[in-house]
Amino acid sequence: MDLSNSNTSQNLSDAFAGESMANRKYLFFAEVAKKLGMEDLAKLFRETANQETQHAFSHFRLLHPELVVDDPSTLTEEQKKAIASRCLELAIEGETYEYTTMYPEFAEQARVDRDSGAVAEFKEQEEESREHATMFRQAAHKFGLLTHIENHHANQYTEALEGLNGVAPKQKVVGSKWICRVCSMIYDPVVGDPDSGIAPGTPFEEIPEDWSCPICGAQKKSFVPYEEAVAA
Repeated sequence: MDLSNSNTSQNLSDAFAGESMANRKYLFFAEVAKKLGMEDLAKLFRETANQETQHAFSHFRLLHPELVVDDPSTLTEEQKKAIASRCLELAIEGETYEYTTMYPEFAEQARVDRDSGAVAEFKEQEEESREHATMFRQAAHKFGLLTHIENHHANQYTEALEGLNGVAPKQKVVGSKWICRVCSMIYDPVVGDPDSGIAPGTPFEEIPEDWSCPICGAQKKSFVPYEEAVAA
């Protein structure tokens, strides 16, 4: 399904959010009903919650067909790693948004509304989202699923092979990204390094000198401008 330039993509995203919310809401209702001693009603809520989960999964599969796994036995190890890497990428993206943007904005509005309970709740969730993002990044590193680094190495090998075969090298341009010479971690100012206190949108030049690579711990001076190949 081609969802480019389509309102259907947003509709599927909204439907996924709605079904997901219904799942958690019905599970909450089931817990309430159980505490009230109404086991049959609790069972009904749980069964309905499971149905909402399947609806949400169906919507998400359409949104992310690259994550659909029909027969794992037909996949190569690289394909499996690519799928797992994409899952981690989406997880990190979501958690980072929560602790850098969503919960801080919610907490600020709660302060304006003088709702101290909501402020505390949002701040607690902000910290949990930060911890989750860190765990997912560590998992990506642990399981060798750092796609952007692997892609960089793959491109280098491809260029070397093309050079041996007499293929003219592609033109290189220096953008705003920087790359660690030790582990090839790429710093993207658009993303920043929120776990280290570097907000999204921070140019590399404005990062404190005592900052270090979040992957290997190398010093800031170990980074050099990242050259990206462009079509001639």
